[in-house]
Amino acid sequence: MADNNNAAAANLPKAPHPALRTLDWMVGSWEDSGPLASGTSTSEWMEGGFFLVNHIDFHTPGDRRIKAVEYIGFDEDTQTLRSHLMDNHGANFTYTYEIDEDGFTIWFGEKDSENFYRGTFGADRTSYRGKWQWPGGGYDLDAKKVS
Repeated sequence: MADNNNAAAANLPKAPHPALRTLDWMVGSWEDSGPLASGTSTSEWMEGGFFLVNHIDFHTPGDRRIKAVEYIGFDEDTQTLRSHLMDNHGANFTYTYEIDEDGFTIWFGEKDSENFYRGTFGADRTSYRGKWQWPGGGYDLDAKKVS
């Protein structure tokens, strides 16, 4: 993923890429729960609609708090939905998103990474059930929309 589009400054897109609309279901507040992480996340469109901004406030075993902000946009170079997530522990991660009829996949880094989350939508896309998976491990993480 391009870290920036500085070279395109004089030729930025006039409108958000239509693929971004597949993220509309994320808008709102969510309660997330799982054995290794639980908390809340809230997503909203940045003015202009080019980025979905996700605010995360999770707790992990041992009561380690993770506060993060994630910006999801359309990456012209890879033709995918890509994000940058930064947190209060110094993480600066990239993810690749793919949404389909039944659910969604979030790959850590590039598409088809061995570290990924696969979630399946519940009724009306107001909940999902899924699992983070990687070689030798993983954990369940489910969510329910609360507003």
